[in-house]
Amino acid sequence: MNIQRALLTSLAALGFAQAQPAPANAGGTLVVGMTAGNIPVTTGNPDQGFEGYRFVGYNLYDSLALWDLSKSDRASEIRPGLAENWSIDPENPRRWLVKLREGVKFHDGCAFSADDVVWNFQFRMDQKSPNFFAQQFAYTRAFLTNIKSVEKVDAMTVAFETNFVESLFPYSLSYVLMVSQCRLKALNGDWAAYALQPSGTGPYRFDKFVANQRLELLPNTEYWDKSRVPKHDRLVLLPMPEASTRTAALLSGQVNWIEAPSPDAIPRLKSSGMAVVTNVYPHHWPYMLNHARGPFTDVRIRRAANLAINRADMVEMLGGTAIEDHAIVPPSVAYYGNPPKYTYDPEKARALLKEAGCLPCKVTFGISTSGSGQMQPLPMNELVKSQMDAAGFEVTIQTMDWNALLDIYRAGVDKFPNYDGLNFSRGLLDPVNAIIKQASKVYWAPAGPNWGHYATPESERLSSQIFTEFDPAKRLALLKELHELLGNEAMMIFVVHDLNPRAMSPKVKGFVQAQSWFQDLTTISVDP
Repeated sequence: MNIQRALLTSLAALGFAQAQPAPANAGGTLVVGMTAGNIPVTTGNPDQGFEGYRFVGYNLYDSLALWDLSKSDRASEIRPGLAENWSIDPENPRRWLVKLREGVKFHDGCAFSADDVVWNFQFRMDQKSPNFFAQQFAYTRAFLTNIKSVEKVDAMTVAFETNFVESLFPYSLSYVLMVSQCRLKALNGDWAAYALQPSGTGPYRFDKFVANQRLELLPNTEYWDKSRVPKHDRLVLLPMPEASTRTAALLSGQVNWIEAPSPDAIPRLKSSGMAVVTNVYPHHWPYMLNHARGPFTDVRIRRAANLAINRADMVEMLGGTAIEDHAIVPPSVAYYGNPPKYTYDPEKARALLKEAGCLPCKVTFGISTSGSGQMQPLPMNELVKSQMDAAGFEVTIQTMDWNALLDIYRAGVDKFPNYDGLNFSRGLLDPVNAIIKQASKVYWAPAGPNWGHYATPESERLSSQIFTEFDPAKRLALLKELHELLGNEAMMIFVVHDLNPRAMSPKVKGFVQAQSWFQDLTTISVDP
């Protein structure tokens, strides 16, 4: 990763990142202060967590399935993207047929076809491929677990064969972004050069890049979905990991949009005429736990940790921009069910620790200084530490930047056994990534996102039943049962669901805050 950034910086200095003329339909410039610690990479699937997807991934690129981000009153669901439709092969429940959208072109003018889909999965999955890119393999591996092969059926149809039957497989199609093989071939397979001349099919195209400082994108006026051609003339993305820096930048006019404003600054922002918007959405701020070794292998200690948290205090500290979290998904999600509620009870927590023979109970958590969805991680972690310590734990916090935490998360507990937990915010976009991948051995990291290697016979049974159940009503009942199980098992330390707060200048118009970690920026215009 550091080598790639160094190459990008050198190429930018040599003039590879040339500005392009702005389109005629100028609707102002949207300037965003991201919580990311750096510019997300542009070589396909981005880094910087799902914030990288929100601002770079889904703007430069499309996936076969996209997310419907047009509504604020219901949870977002997938919809056709570069794929017009998908269906199970009636002869083989492990084979999915995907019909591609006609008439789509990459930013470089090359036509999109089945060959591009096969190539995109090949360079991420096949280490013998001449264009194999280890970076993209790392960034997409969690979404490729159940893909055995991808083959071309005809010019506009591909077939995916899965390793096991998965009724919810189409969600996986939304996370792998389609890169132009035409552009990479023109650059002789040089991924570093490609990063400064990226070509996708998305609603924005690359304009210019200043290493570690800014990325500028322009509307793709030839975008295949004419309703989503951006209404503004330029998108500028600035990494600003500190909340105070983002707030000052918005108040001074350096930016006109910020992510995760500091709760203490919200009254000042509102009094200055800024809009502060929130919405419930499937995302939470938990501690993922080590289920392979250490104190949290004991369910009594996991329950004690959950009883030690005063979630009302956390919500108050966050200025009401969060709600209490007692399970993985919020109650607004259809498969919430009836999990237990972990009310604040430090005395009961201490009694459980004593019963388990772990008092004081020493644990080590890895946390980040900022990052995608991490909200206000330093004061939040300090509050959790003080509450857990008061209930009989002895918490050690090891702080690092977001990408370093991502590396530990992707590698899994076997490679980093000294961490008892990671404070890792999670987008709960679909049931597979929200709960199933946290409950099944097949997704143990590094093969998937189950960092702590949690699995029980009951969670394995339910996961298998969900994947082989194609009746939506029956599958929903099974999902509720699995979510209730994970809550009862206290498989994470549940803290809060944030309400996706962001602040913007009154000049910013037309934004619809979807109930999703991802957001559609194309509807926005900016008054002069």
